[in-house]
Amino acid sequence: MASFPALQMLRQAAPTISVGMLTADLAHLGDELALLERTGVQLVHYDVMDGRFCPMLTVGAPIVAAVNTPLLKDVHLMIEEPLDRLPEFVKAGADIITIHAESTRHPHRALQALATMSNANDPDRGLVRGVALNPGTPIDALDPLLADCELVLLLAVNPGWGGQSFIEHTAARLAQVRERITHTGRDIILGVDGGVKRDNLARIAAMGPDVIVTGSAVFDGKQPEANAHAMLDTLRGPTTP
Repeated sequence: MASFPALQMLRQAAPTISVGMLTADLAHLGDELALLERTGVQLVHYDVMDGRFCPMLTVGAPIVAAVNTPLLKDVHLMIEEPLDRLPEFVKAGADIITIHAESTRHPHRALQALATMSNANDPDRGLVRGVALNPGTPIDALDPLLADCELVLLLAVNPGWGGQSFIEHTAARLAQVRERITHTGRDIILGVDGGVKRDNLARIAAMGPDVIVTGSAVFDGKQPEANAHAMLDTLRGPTTP
């Protein structure tokens, strides 16, 4: 399978974290993202919820576009029937767009549509197409979609509620998906999202994901830069000064 720069950047960064912007101090978002850049974090995660697919209403494409950052924009669409809205998120500068297999009757159409679109930041960079699954969705739902995506994101909590604990059965699901990815022979990034804390990061990392989505474990209102450094050190080992 031919690779492309955005996918190569993800592969080279792995294992890494994608940090949720909704938990940052939005009144000082520029400063918050600048400190992430200093730590070596490479992805900023946008949880886009429409209040229908899951019970929360968050940000849309205008916020994705308004955030000026060199970090890869990792956009997670928790919205119903996302096909018609994909162009606005691509125009907003998304580098990664993840749809939910449960959110549409025609996930192939959405993934194939993304394959025809160009990255607004750099047309040569390419767009990473992701498929997400909720904790209760059978892994088999991925089988017909793996030929049309570059990322699989398993949720370890039910979307839309804060403060949930990591669902332990996610470990077995990650192993099952990794086996399926290996069988395809394609370079597909494996991610996990939900319930990630500093004190369980090492255990989750041992489950083998390439990207771990986190939010309040970094932006805790106290020491976000130190948190990000600590989490990256956990994944890669401490860097030598």
